[in-house]
Amino acid sequence: MRKFEQKFRVSAKLNIAVFASGRGSNFRAIVDAIKNGSIPHAKIVVVISNNSDAGALQIAKENGITGLHLSRKQFSSDESFTTELLQTLRSHRTNLIVLAGYMKKIDPTIIRAFRKRIINVHPALLPSFGGTGMYGLRVHEAVIASKATVTGATVHVVDEEYDHGQILLQKEVPVEPDDTPESLAARVLKVEHEIYPQAIRLIAEGQITLDGHQPEDFNSR
Repeated sequence: MRKFEQKFRVSAKLNIAVFASGRGSNFRAIVDAIKNGSIPHAKIVVVISNNSDAGALQIAKENGITGLHLSRKQFSSDESFTTELLQTLRSHRTNLIVLAGYMKKIDPTIIRAFRKRIINVHPALLPSFGGTGMYGLRVHEAVIASKATVTGATVHVVDEEYDHGQILLQKEVPVEPDDTPESLAARVLKVEHEIYPQAIRLIAEGQITLDGHQPEDFNSR
């Protein structure tokens, strides 16, 4: 396990907004970790999905968490969509955005407003096998094609480039000789479920610190 130390001033409590597009397995792992006390001083305040059928929205409903379907298709312009996202985040006093299988690129306006307050998990050991088009089974197909013997998962800060932000936590997964993209994906996903809640816990406890712009502290209002 590799942990990358940086500066990050946290508020007394993390108010987490989760962005998810699919089944929400990483989101569920985070919910479970908060419920069992593994992540202190943290609450998921809203789940936002661009997909009305996302499993993540059902998980949110089951756990009494506000779930919202917000898609660019619902708005007349990129600007109006981004404005609604920002208003939603601020109304829920969000101070950390967690991407959990969110299949849309985050608008630079959101990134600027929450600089160093957006994190993601990627199914490979960044900086390898990241960037445009590297998502889902494509990542594992590329790993196997490269004949790499080790892959893994990475929790990182989100910036304006795909899979480019600072690395917070990584864990390796061996690539077996008989692996298929599907079998490798299943083992990497288990590690994602382990290190994503762990990274949030370390942030909440101040053990992982990020250096950078501090967005508005909505907890103080």
